[in-house]
Formats: sequence, structure tokens, C-alpha cells
Amino acid sequence: MANRRPPPRRRTAARRPARRGAPARRRRSRRQQQRDTQLLLLGLGALAGLALVWAVISWLLVNWWALIVLGALATVGGTVWVHRYRQQRTWDQVRQQALRYGLPQLDSLHHRDFEYAIRDLMLRDGCTDVLATDPLGRAWVIQCKHRRDGDRGSAVGTPDLQRVNGTARQLYGADIVLVVTNGRFSTRCQPLATQLRMHLADRRTLATWASGGRPLWELLPRIPPPRKGR
Repeated sequence: MANRRPPPRRRTAARRPARRGAPARRRRSRRQQQRDTQLLLLGLGALAGLALVWAVISWLLVNWWALIVLGALATVGGTVWVHRYRQQRTWDQVRQQALRYGLPQLDSLHHRDFEYAIRDLMLRDGCTDVLATDPLGRAWVIQCKHRRDGDRGSAVGTPDLQRVNGTARQLYGADIVLVVTNGRFSTRCQPLATQLRMHLADRRTLATWASGGRPLWELLPRIPPPRKGR
């Protein structure tokens, strides 16, 4: 038998090493294109804005009478707005000064509405903000305790006084700390209030105040002046 030659071996093409970093370059080039596009759009927008401003200024220079008309309209509009604002403030002050509450009305309120009623009474008496700064510049912090059953409900106790005293002066810098209720206080509250330099307004004091009598600070025992250095 004739010797058969072995089939020639096929030469495999050498694999070229993959280029590293090509996708990253493509991503960078795309990001750069996006940035260039954004910058171009911003530049075109700025130029369009400048062109619009220049067109308006040029038109106004030619039609100067339009400035007079616009100024007159702005003056009239501002005058009307100021008049209405002052009139609204006057009406609000009249309503506040005429504000009156009876005890049955206060007893029927939700505890949140009771707080709003106390706030409105303080505004009626000349306080200027949410923390009730009175006309003498003293900051009040008021804790409201509403009892639906009035003085027949549970009494406000000393723990309530201790809680409000712990936050009123340290957190809010109160000059006067007051606890007001449409109910009653326990017998231990008044000695503790005197010790802590707090003030209590019970149902009787609240009735006199809410019905339109004197301001609350005139109904309470002598209120000490603010401490020096406050």
C-alpha cells in the first residue's frame, strides 16, 4: 500500500487582542458631543434673549409714550392695591376688637379650635405674632387645656404645668408662661405656679377675658417684668 500523507494542518489565524478602552472613548466622545450641544443651545438662547431685550428697548425708545402709559397704569394699580390692603387691615382690626366668646361656645369647641380662639383673643388684645408678643414687648407662651365638660371635667394637674415650664423658657425664650383652661386647676397647681413663676387662667378668668373685658394681662396677678439680659 502506498503511504498516505497526513492531511496538512490548517493554520488558524492569530486572534488580535481586543482593543481596550474603545467603548470608554466612544462614551466620552458622546458625552462631549452632548455637552457641546447643550452649550450651543445655551448660547443660542442667550443670544435670542439679548436680541429680544434689544428689540424691546429700541421699540420703547421710538415709542416713548408707551413708558408714560405703563407708568401711569402701574401707579394707579399700586394705589388701588395699597387702598384695598389698608381697608382690609382696618376691617380685620374692627372684627378682632369686636371678638367675643361665651363659655358655652368655648366648651363646645374642639381642642384645636379652642387654641385658635385663644390665639384670636390675644390678637384682639394687641399681640403681634404666633408666640404672642404683647404691646410691652414681652413674649408669651400659652398652653391651652380644653375640657368639654367645663369645670365638671378632670382638673388640670401639676404634671401639665411641669411639662410646659420645661419647654417654654428654654426653647421659646418666654417672658410669661401661661396655662389657660375652660375647666379648673387642682389645688396643688397654684403653689407650683407661684414657685415656677407661671400664670394660670381658669374658667372664671377666661369668661371675663373672652366676653370682651380687659386684656388678659390685666386680669392676672402682677406680671413681673422681663429679667435683665434677656
